Amino acid sequence: MPERDMASDSDAARRRRRERILPSRERDRLDVPRVPRRSLRPRYEPDLLGRFAENFAKFMGTGKFIGYMTVFVFIWVAINLIGAFGLRWDPYPFILLNLFFSVQASYAAPLILLAQNRQEARDRVQYEQDRDMTARTRADMEFLAREMASLRTALGETATRDFVRSELRALLHELDARLGPPREPSDQSRHRAEADQSSSAAAHARRDDQHSPGPPRSGP
Repeated sequence: MPERDMASDSDAARRRRRERILPSRERDRLDVPRVPRRSLRPRYEPDLLGRFAENFAKFMGTGKFIGYMTVFVFIWVAINLIGAFGLRWDPYPFILLNLFFSVQASYAAPLILLAQNRQEARDRVQYEQDRDMTARTRADMEFLAREMASLRTALGETATRDFVRSELRALLHELDARLGPPREPSDQSRHRAEADQSSSAAAHARRDDQHSPGPPRSGP
């Protein structure tokens, strides 16, 4: 054990000597390990006093605190007036009690102000977050409104079934107007059509006679 203590002391002395020898630039290097230094200053949590102030202000604003304070004052005054158990440490006009209330008020006011400041800081942060959220929501609503307007415009430009039908009817009327009314067939064309129909009927009759079998012959 003594040898280990001597070895640890020698290592610590060697580290201190190396820190003294190393220049300030090399001490700031990241590849050089830094030995943590012990500090004699007391460490405290900065948020501890703020939480205590909030809890204290919250408790002072309740009916329980008023009840406790009333019972305390009544017992204090009763004991010092009656002198129960031979105790009268603060006779009338209760100077010690007034001093106690003065000290309480002198500490209560800064603690309440500290609690209010912390609440104001939280409200400010919440207000900034709500404002950012409102701005994002408004931007999203404007984007959706623009998208709806563009969709409405695109739907208005598409051709519907009724529109196509009306356009086709208009084209048919325009073609009829360009071609004019239908012409009636003349007499020559009518006679030619009748002759073609009669010749086609005679040709069909001949073809049927050729394909049909003849009458049966009688024996001698």
